Amino acid sequence: MEWVNETLVREFVFLGFSSLAGLQQLLFAIFLLVYLFTLGTNAVIISTIVLDRALHTPMYFFLAVLSCFETCYTFIIVPKMLVDLLVQKKTISFLGCAIQMFSFLFLGCSHSFLLAAMGYDRYVAICDPLRYTVLMGYGMCLGLVAAACACGFTVSLVTTSLVFHLPFHSSNRLHHFFCDISPVLKLASHHSRLSQLVIFMLGVFALIIPLLLILVSYIRIISAILKIPSSVGRYKAFSTCASHLIVVTVHYGCASFIYLRPKSNYSSSQDALISVSYTILTPLFNPMIYSLRNKEFKSALRRAMVQTSYPVN
Repeated sequence: MEWVNETLVREFVFLGFSSLAGLQQLLFAIFLLVYLFTLGTNAVIISTIVLDRALHTPMYFFLAVLSCFETCYTFIIVPKMLVDLLVQKKTISFLGCAIQMFSFLFLGCSHSFLLAAMGYDRYVAICDPLRYTVLMGYGMCLGLVAAACACGFTVSLVTTSLVFHLPFHSSNRLHHFFCDISPVLKLASHHSRLSQLVIFMLGVFALIIPLLLILVSYIRIISAILKIPSSVGRYKAFSTCASHLIVVTVHYGCASFIYLRPKSNYSSSQDALISVSYTILTPLFNPMIYSLRNKEFKSALRRAMVQTSYPVN
């Protein structure tokens, strides 16, 4: 649907996969299988952590929250994307687009701050192990998750409000498969440099501040590990951080490419490709990286499977 200049945009048309019209049914099958596998994997991780008392520790509490975030994150975007792959009219209402952007940003920003909390957990475990259970008590863990969610809520609310208070009169053709910031901003009839600057600074706050906290934690961690006399001890200490470092690298690599670039470097095709990775593939791999590399979790999963197969009467 085309809109004249005087008409207020009431819905957006997604064009994210329009160049792959002949492959949309194949993409639907692939993305559906990945989505179902993601939901199943995260459900197994969360249920195993909840049911096995040996995993009732801060590290696994944060992992369960991470899995919840990943599940909700995909639920915001993937079901709508799957439907759009099968229908001709790939539209979303103005309000629906705003809700999708707010939810996506809330979970994404909260995810960044949660990774910082997980970095702090590893710092305390390695640098102050004797006081670990005191410093990382249940109240502290809940407080860190609440703080991550509060920061995510604030950033997403302000950003979404700034974006959707802009005038949209010219076009409603969104070159993406969900309501991300850059594609929606590109459709605004006009916007001030101040609004662009505020949105960019909020992105910096949501990405750079948690990253700096993570770097500070790992500088202290590396300093503590280097003081361990045996190479085996150093390896064991560092191996507890390896999964977190992999997830941090993937998360910040994708997010920085999308959100910390000048607008002049915006490319809808590149962004759509990167977005597929962090909306579909990353939520699948992140929890698996944590769980499958961890012997303690694999033992707990085996115990849960045995109990399920042979329940005690």
